Amino acid sequence: MTDDTFDYSRPGPLTLLASGQLGLIGGLPDDPVAMCAAVQSLVIQPTDAAALGFSSERLAEKNIRTVSELVATLTALDPAPLHLARTPETRVVGTCRHFATLACAILRARNIPSRARCGFGMCFQEGRGLDHWITEYWNADERRWVRVDTEHLGHGFAERPEDLAPSEFLTGGEAWIRHREGLIDPQRFGVSGTDHAWGPAEISGNAVRDLAALRKLEMLPWDEWGRMTEAYEGKTGPDYDRLIDKAAAACVAEDPAALTDLFADEELAVPQHMIK
Repeated sequence: MTDDTFDYSRPGPLTLLASGQLGLIGGLPDDPVAMCAAVQSLVIQPTDAAALGFSSERLAEKNIRTVSELVATLTALDPAPLHLARTPETRVVGTCRHFATLACAILRARNIPSRARCGFGMCFQEGRGLDHWITEYWNADERRWVRVDTEHLGHGFAERPEDLAPSEFLTGGEAWIRHREGLIDPQRFGVSGTDHAWGPAEISGNAVRDLAALRKLEMLPWDEWGRMTEAYEGKTGPDYDRLIDKAAAACVAEDPAALTDLFADEELAVPQHMIK
């Protein structure tokens, strides 16, 4: 583990822009929220891309993990700098994770501490937590992390998507703690548009993904490692729940020592072959 693990002003393996790509962000505004907003014209959701008749090869762009490859794909479609809006057909295909992580990479390239966070949007459907990623940046004046719904800025789901209220987004760890305390119904937390991807395992899965994101490893929403697959299949028990308890508590407390230990736990650590 490198010494800059908790320096969120510096990129991680998946948010490092290639040296030749840094010039593409020069025209973006200095305001963190405006930088996030610019990403909306760079990425298109897979469902919207499919409705426009994108090929299967284009739809597979949603599997790109690294921001450098995302930007390379984007500029192959349109070489313009990133402050210039693209037409839908020339945007890269990606999920909320790609919106959040691309914004995070741009912020880090500008030396603004930022993080992509994996969890659940609480403001899309009443009484439900829907699988979602957002961007955080550090507001030095207010000494706090500000949560931005990069994908949905200006879309009306939240009153202030540029500064989400605690009730509007829960990280995986926050949702897991509420589940374990009996404060939420886990069966109402999952992936929109599915019948099966709901329940405690969806919450624990996002808790593990959020832990990885705090390690600056912003994995894909469907990446699985450790015992995540077993959890989804209902093959884990109290021992795994207790491990997720520790992970969730460390993420919420942002305890560097506890997080460092968890990053190294073989049941939670992202395999090296997936970091690309």
